[in-house]
Amino acid sequence: MTLVLNSVEEALENVKDPEIDSVSIIDLGMVEHVEVEEGEAYVALLPTFMGCPALEIIEKNVKNELLTIEGVQSVKVKFIYSPPWTSDRITAQGRERLKDFGIAPPPTKMESTGEWHVDCPYCGSTYTTMDNIFGPTACRSILYCKSCKNPFEAMKPVSTM
Repeated sequence: MTLVLNSVEEALENVKDPEIDSVSIIDLGMVEHVEVEEGEAYVALLPTFMGCPALEIIEKNVKNELLTIEGVQSVKVKFIYSPPWTSDRITAQGRERLKDFGIAPPPTKMESTGEWHVDCPYCGSTYTTMDNIFGPTACRSILYCKSCKNPFEAMKPVSTM
């Protein structure tokens, strides 16, 4: 069963965020728990944002991916909310893949005032401004780089603090 469990964990790297196809659910730190018992894979996932409309797609993609593994006959996916997902769970590779996609990863620390700042994913400049807190999805905002003059999206920071 250890071989099947390892295969399941590796296969989850192929399940991409439906909106950001360069980033996996592993990169985003969504996978909280995985187990395989008697041919059934169980995956507990942490949604990155409450009410995320992509959860059904992610669930379907997890099931489709895992059912291709020899030794897995069925898959159960459960979205859990404890512990809560935070942007600290994004892996270093995930942060780089977000930048490659043109999205600034959330800051690793926030100011004591609750304000946050991200660098431009295109040129790395710190000279950026918030253009609109409301981006194309609830978990992203639109910013503008005053150095390279590019608009870009940034993932909003989510913290338990």
